[in-house]
Amino acid sequence: MRILPRLLRRVIHTGSLTLIGPDGASETFGGEPGPSVTIRITDPALDAKLLLNPELRFAEAYMDGGLEVAPEDLRDLLRLFKLNKKRLNRAPSQALVRRAARMVKRIARNTPLRARRNAAAHYDIGNDLYRLFLDADMQYSCAYFPEGDETLEQAQLAKKRHIAAKLLLRPGQRVLDIGCGWGGMALYLARVAQVEVLGVTLAEEQLTVARERAAAAGLADRVRFELCDYRALDGVFERIVSVGMLEHVGATGLASYFDTVRDRLAPDGVALIHSIMRATASGVTSPFTAKYIFPGGYIPALSETVAAVEQSRLWLLDCEIWRKHYATTIAHWAKRFAANREAAAALHDERFCRMWELYLAGAESSFRDGRMAVMQLQLGHRRDAAPLARDYIAAETQRLRAREAEAGLA
Repeated sequence: MRILPRLLRRVIHTGSLTLIGPDGASETFGGEPGPSVTIRITDPALDAKLLLNPELRFAEAYMDGGLEVAPEDLRDLLRLFKLNKKRLNRAPSQALVRRAARMVKRIARNTPLRARRNAAAHYDIGNDLYRLFLDADMQYSCAYFPEGDETLEQAQLAKKRHIAAKLLLRPGQRVLDIGCGWGGMALYLARVAQVEVLGVTLAEEQLTVARERAAAAGLADRVRFELCDYRALDGVFERIVSVGMLEHVGATGLASYFDTVRDRLAPDGVALIHSIMRATASGVTSPFTAKYIFPGGYIPALSETVAAVEQSRLWLLDCEIWRKHYATTIAHWAKRFAANREAAAALHDERFCRMWELYLAGAESSFRDGRMAVMQLQLGHRRDAAPLARDYIAAETQRLRAREAEAGLA
């Protein structure tokens, strides 16, 4: 092998990586303080494959078994590459891939048909898979760990409560949930705030579960779920909530997204947008994520997002940044997935399990060591749509806790 050692010699400085080739020969790269990992290459053809798109080929080698690493070392391996990512991005072939991705980002359009296909590619792969690693409410977004020692269930409830507090809900209001997932947020809002909720999704399997849950909870009269592109909606809502949806609209869809929020939001309404953000000026989706995990997905920079909000002429009433909460959330998911790995393999196959482990480990590293975080943007038409001081959030939180107890959610 010649290409891979040359690449690793250039890239790995923080931490150390020991490479064992197909012939058994080994070499160690790096050496500065950081993770220490050993990998074994069993596919002799991998060296040539790395000539084009090394980041993707490296991931595929792990998925296919051509690259072996001890299961307990996978997180450290992804952390090692995250800590050295800037140098990898400067490698000639990887730099070419990123330039091409930037061009695609600027011209790609998130049409309704493409959005539907992208949603199905990730969310319609089987509800049973997601039940293996999510909390009981099937919250597939960043949980909130204000104390740091909450269980996943407690942290996901805290997330819903925190969002509801910022929405300033009152009984009878109409709420739009853009990207409602399996319905957990909509059902929570209906239970604790006695509001009417319309949840929209593009994933058929999510829709089925959400409707079943609403009926089972006796909330079908107040919570309605539809298979619908948010851009096709009519009507006006006093409140809008959107959790984990902005990441799917694409770089060219940000303006349209916030224009739709503006058009659907009542004049005195409040919207709360919860999304992953990139703490850099701009960026591109990793080739592994784009191909295998979230086709069409793009994590916007805070600056890109705020620019789209400004263009919509909505007021940014409040902005809160969650820095490491998602790393903790994903660590919980990865632990649960590992405990249920045999069941996951029965649902899919070994290659899928390795792909999913790579996805979870890489995502955790992005939030723990990379430039990813979570933003919550509170928006309104009027500058006084929310109180001028943030003290109300604590008061609303206590009110919601009491309502949770009454509703049997505590």
